[in-house]
Amino acid sequence: MGGQLSQPSPTLRGMGDKSTIAVPPPAAPAEPEAGAGGGHPEPAARPAGPSLSPSRAGDFLTCPLLYRFRVIDRLPEPPSPAAVRGTLVHSVLERLFDATAAQRTPHAARALVEPEWARLQEAEPQLADLFADDAQRAAWLDEVMRMLDRYFTLEDPRRIEPAHRELCVEAELASGLRLRGYIDRLDVAPDGQMRIVDYKTGGAPPEEFEARALFQMRFYALTLWRAQGQVPKLLQLMYLGNGEIVRYEPDEADLLATERKIEALWVAIERAMLNRDWRPRPGRICEWCAHQAICPAFGGTPPPVPDGPAQPEDAPDPHNGDSPV
Repeated sequence: MGGQLSQPSPTLRGMGDKSTIAVPPPAAPAEPEAGAGGGHPEPAARPAGPSLSPSRAGDFLTCPLLYRFRVIDRLPEPPSPAAVRGTLVHSVLERLFDATAAQRTPHAARALVEPEWARLQEAEPQLADLFADDAQRAAWLDEVMRMLDRYFTLEDPRRIEPAHRELCVEAELASGLRLRGYIDRLDVAPDGQMRIVDYKTGGAPPEEFEARALFQMRFYALTLWRAQGQVPKLLQLMYLGNGEIVRYEPDEADLLATERKIEALWVAIERAMLNRDWRPRPGRICEWCAHQAICPAFGGTPPPVPDGPAQPEDAPDPHNGDSPV
């Protein structure tokens, strides 16, 4: 695995040049992801058969009960300042690449914060109540600005022309399971080499949380490979909380192992649905969970499992959040 580096991100040969990638459109676009301002279009229809996203797969690996609360029960989760901060930073970085290369400066990124924040509040008015007072809001916005400034220490966006931003990718495995997800940024060199880039607004995490982040990136890489027949050259996690980068170069053997893990995971999910058996898996990640009050690991009682067949492929994914869950 590539190490964590506190230095500017290298650019693959030719990666800064304008390029395109012919990712075939999915049979139906994925549903909008939950969270502040997750403005993906509403799908007209969902493809038949089961589907799984990296967020939902990560939920089940982390805690089957968390998966149940999000997918089966569809329990609401109040937005947190950290999660909304992640959404805002992602939105600004996406809009930054709308500008010409010469205009992609730290000043331009900072200038996008207020209009993007206003847009998110218009889409979700409850975000206006996120802060106790103006001072708390100002401190939060200052942290957003610092993260954007830190981004410019990791790479120079004037030298990059992403092939895609917020790219919806889907692919169907031989078993019939459909993989789907949204990639923050996909860079493609003139020779076709692909780099998947994911922005994280926390600091580089402890090993147990980093494993979840790398699983997410392998999930994206597998989906692109199955859709395109090409293994991405580089997976890159950019931690804007502390300016560190994690890089990973996958190969076919790695992605085949990821595919086997996902298939086994889906079998376990189907078994849990059949047996209505959703057990908590306590750990450090519980610190960020919104459902402690009804979790047996904390003395709570979950609501009865809803009647009727579960349709996990229709469950929305949280997007651009900052917590491990």
